Amino acid sequence: MRYVSLDLETTGGNPDRHQIIELAAVVEDTRRVLPLAELPAFRRCVRHPEYVGTAGALALNAGLLEELARKDANPERCTPAELVPQLREFLQQQGFRADKHDCVVVTLAGKNIGPFDVPFLRLLPGWGTLVRHEPALLDPAAFYLNWRKDTRLPTMSICKARAHFADDTVAHQALADALDVVVLLRPFYELPVYKQVGQM
Repeated sequence: MRYVSLDLETTGGNPDRHQIIELAAVVEDTRRVLPLAELPAFRRCVRHPEYVGTAGALALNAGLLEELARKDANPERCTPAELVPQLREFLQQQGFRADKHDCVVVTLAGKNIGPFDVPFLRLLPGWGTLVRHEPALLDPAAFYLNWRKDTRLPTMSICKARAHFADDTVAHQALADALDVVVLLRPFYELPVYKQVGQM
């Protein structure tokens, strides 16, 4: 199957008040696994007239805000209205076809993709009409859960530690985090969970 690992950076956690300032998407084909550097990737910094956010989120994304403040021409910068049309064009270049309603439909993957990213995506102009996601979402936390010891789903950092990443810190950069999700999911392509259960 093919899925799109997607990650956002935002100015806070409230989609009604805060803004997407970066979106990255990586296309993964589980039947034809490529080196990470060769995966089709899309990244946009999203420029707004002004930014509303929490101190923590703004501090975390200080470098990204500096990038957004530059006046030079950069094809990786766009407005919120341009974001979904540009993502749709990228997805169509990767062979994703529109459905009968002329909407490109993808399976999304990401850490906390359902509770965090999707509410922001739904507010983007064109989301749901130009691009939409399947109802089922892939979150690597379910694959790295310790059912007997954990009291909540593991964080990205814990997932990376359990997957034996050399560095378990979280970049909080959309493209790097989207790629980390692909790496976290890859061990399960050859031996899916249902087959592992069958061996117990």
